[in-house]
Amino acid sequence: MAMVKPRTEEKLHKAMSGWLSLIILLLALALDILLFIVGVAGPTAWMIIVSSVLFPVILFLFGGLFTISPNEARVLQLFGRYIGTVHDPGLRYANPFYTKRRISVRVRNFETERSKVNDTDGNPIEMAAVVVWKVIDTAVAAFEVDDYVNFVRVQSETAVRSLATQYPYDTELDDQISLRGDTEEIAARLKTEIQDRLVEAGVEVLEARITHLAYAPEIASAMLQRQQAGAIIAARSRIVEGAVSMVQMALDQLSDRDIVELDEERKAAMVSNLLVVLCGDKATQPVVSTDAL
Repeated sequence: MAMVKPRTEEKLHKAMSGWLSLIILLLALALDILLFIVGVAGPTAWMIIVSSVLFPVILFLFGGLFTISPNEARVLQLFGRYIGTVHDPGLRYANPFYTKRRISVRVRNFETERSKVNDTDGNPIEMAAVVVWKVIDTAVAAFEVDDYVNFVRVQSETAVRSLATQYPYDTELDDQISLRGDTEEIAARLKTEIQDRLVEAGVEVLEARITHLAYAPEIASAMLQRQQAGAIIAARSRIVEGAVSMVQMALDQLSDRDIVELDEERKAAMVSNLLVVLCGDKATQPVVSTDAL
């Protein structure tokens, strides 16, 4: 059975005030210089030797000073061992032997490349998304992945491709989710899909939304005609439904008010004429019949 490597999690580290350390180091440097001057003027050999030894040591101690900007962190390591993470902004001081890696915890965003994939119906489509994210665990981001920024980018584009293959671009079914028709639902599922992939990088996804969605150029014209045909059919269905209701209402009112009595043949002729008038896509030309009823 394979051993699971323990995950490195963030530990907060309280660094000393940099201003106090700076004052102490400046005073030490001034005393060292004064000691050297006194030793030369003496002349006193031990003063010169001590000041000469202390001078590079003091300069080395200045290397422990570092600054942290707001919404920024420093990951401290000592010879490869993780010490902790400093979040307190300002001038800080830590062991000069510590390496201090800067990691931003600000909110960032980027837009994925336009990916050409097939939806669940096999239609080639182009899709892109914008992802808003931030680092929430600096130790995981620093040590669990090689380059967390590139990791976020690659995994986000992979999640967009994966999501596109799970749903159709468009659908006529009311109970089926589509990429074009259910933008809020798709955005929520895309965010979940990306977040699941970025847990190992110590990153939180704040928002993910589709910014580009279209059929691939080679089928765009054909799919446009299909959409137009579907729209025409849907409109015609509504027109016919309304026309039938109007014809039924006209026959009922003629019968209820005893305006005229129509046999089945004349009812059929009246229904036919009314449907032609109501469902036609062009203005009808009335024909006046001089024949007696």
